[in-house]
Amino acid sequence: MNNPPPTGFNPSANTAFGRIGLGCVTFGREIGEPEAFALMDHAIRLGVRLFDTAAAYGNGASERIIGRWFADRRPPAGTVVVATKVLPPYSPERIADSVTESRRRLAPAPIGVLYLHKWDETAELSDTLESLDRFSAHAEAPLLGASNFTAPQLRRALARQAAAGQQPFRVVQNNHNFAVRDVDPDLRHVCAAAGIAVVTYSPLGAGFLTGKHRAGVVPGSRLDVIPGHQRIYFTPTTRARLAWLEAVAQRTGVSQTHLALAWSLHQAGPTTVLVGGRSPAHLDQALAALQMSDAGILTALDDCP
Repeated sequence: MNNPPPTGFNPSANTAFGRIGLGCVTFGREIGEPEAFALMDHAIRLGVRLFDTAAAYGNGASERIIGRWFADRRPPAGTVVVATKVLPPYSPERIADSVTESRRRLAPAPIGVLYLHKWDETAELSDTLESLDRFSAHAEAPLLGASNFTAPQLRRALARQAAAGQQPFRVVQNNHNFAVRDVDPDLRHVCAAAGIAVVTYSPLGAGFLTGKHRAGVVPGSRLDVIPGHQRIYFTPTTRARLAWLEAVAQRTGVSQTHLALAWSLHQAGPTTVLVGGRSPAHLDQALAALQMSDAGILTALDDCP
């Protein structure tokens, strides 16, 4: 998979987590603990070493399931990096409380990456950045991340961290797939210049790119469970891109799912693509897409107007 396990977790250098990471948003919300355990077991067999969760996923259920998996499976130290997130508004007290609760739920799994879950004006406050710096310095959260930030927002935060001599954000995580492009050239430039790893999520657009929602949102799907995502995907631009994807699939005989995964996994800017799902088969789909080598098909996708 070109996803070798790290021999150790060096927070100053190890910001490359492998091309595929495991998105754990479904744990405790769309799948139960036995299914989640099976997915994590399969991820380890495939060489996946980044597990991504958040305090908000399933109101903490995702973190608890990962913690119980760590307690049961006991993976060697440094072979699995767990990333989690705190929600705004951000303040030293709120961040500290969130980290304490996440550590309790995840135990014995350590936090490897701590993200601000989304941009908020409090993300740029000096107290917020100082608090994050302390967590990083004390190795309670070795790597700091910014999720759902634009390039200008990230640039301002980095400038303030640099001016204060603080640990900078080392990882950025944004939505990026064939339909929705939240890793634009400006953000890629900022991250490349600062040596920031780019992690993307939702390569299938919560099922939108598979075409399953053509006749309406499927009950029980992620777009149904989180209705707010619908306004992200049901737009003229995303519908036009879906139509292009469908046309390429019909012309080539390759499924939309395979094409959408391949497009995300073969993007030059992102270092890691998070792949979630409900069963090990979803990771197998991603592995097959990663191995896709038909440059002509990938070019056809990129020709989307």
